[in-house]
Amino acid sequence: MSEGASYAAAGVDIEAGDRAVELMKEWVAKATRPEVVGGLGGFAGLFDATALTSYRRPLLATSTDGIGTKVAIAQRLDKHDTIGFDLVGMVVDDLVVCGAEPLFMTDYICTGKVVPETIAQIVKGIAEACVEAGTALVGGETAEHPGLLDPDEYDVAGASTGVVEADEVLGAERVRPGDVVVAMGSSGLHSNGYSLVRHVFFDRAKWSLDREVPELGATLGEVLLTPTRVYAKHCLELIQELNGEPDDDAKPLHAMSHITGGGFAANLARVIPDELSVRIDRSTWTPAPIFGLVGLLGDVKLPELEKTLNMGAGMVAVLDPSAADRAIAALAARDIPAWVCGEVTQTPGGTVTLEGTYAK
Repeated sequence: MSEGASYAAAGVDIEAGDRAVELMKEWVAKATRPEVVGGLGGFAGLFDATALTSYRRPLLATSTDGIGTKVAIAQRLDKHDTIGFDLVGMVVDDLVVCGAEPLFMTDYICTGKVVPETIAQIVKGIAEACVEAGTALVGGETAEHPGLLDPDEYDVAGASTGVVEADEVLGAERVRPGDVVVAMGSSGLHSNGYSLVRHVFFDRAKWSLDREVPELGATLGEVLLTPTRVYAKHCLELIQELNGEPDDDAKPLHAMSHITGGGFAANLARVIPDELSVRIDRSTWTPAPIFGLVGLLGDVKLPELEKTLNMGAGMVAVLDPSAADRAIAALAARDIPAWVCGEVTQTPGGTVTLEGTYAK
């Protein structure tokens, strides 16, 4: 007589999931805030909202995202403790551009087969990035999808909620003619454009991840897996430093833009009003060698590179020129390279134009 069907026989190991939770508890415990209520294991994460009573008119902000095909690099290298920075960066840095402080985050990991040690390493990276961002990791979900994903495949997504005073929201309505654009250096490719990057290096150039690349000063795999720079806490401190107290009318920091999918021009244009435009001078910075290699090996034209990759600038601020030097100094003190790269012009259209040639 045949044995009856079971969840385990279908490929789902509940005990492995429980073991993964036990392994990740240490890391989740470090990614907390005083407002977090309870611990890991409940059906929902709890956050004490009485902290919002100090706001005059709090607006909640929310963002969700994933890592994209960069997870394929982590899987091929069997290194899983850094992609959490890519996830957290993609999510919380979308919140901070409007001035919102990310309060808490949740994650979702789906995999073909739960390997507790791998799941714990992924969560370790997420938790460490949450600490860097100043946000709490209040919960998550791990799902086993046999038959849909191979045993060593997984995908990761997350969501975050933040808060900002209604009268302190940054955005296009604050931008003025003559404002300057301050770029903040990226740590590399971050987490965008990896479908193109993988196509160029693996399908066209036939390079391996362990290839030593003199131009990069490291192996290809090490550079491709470089974690995303998390700007959130640094940007919030910059906003506070420049825009001052709530009753201060002089608020020189007007807008921010997170440079992700779509590239520099498309993302910056999202915070530029229709009656103005922006001119960016490429000669003000030198993109890291990885960007040039993608273009060279894949015969990728510059417009295609610029609409796919961040080209070395992962975040930008739009502010009054009188505050530019203060902003650059404040970011430098936080180990964030920054420079003036362009200006807002009284040209209708809401467009962003990149001019000149990148510095060598």
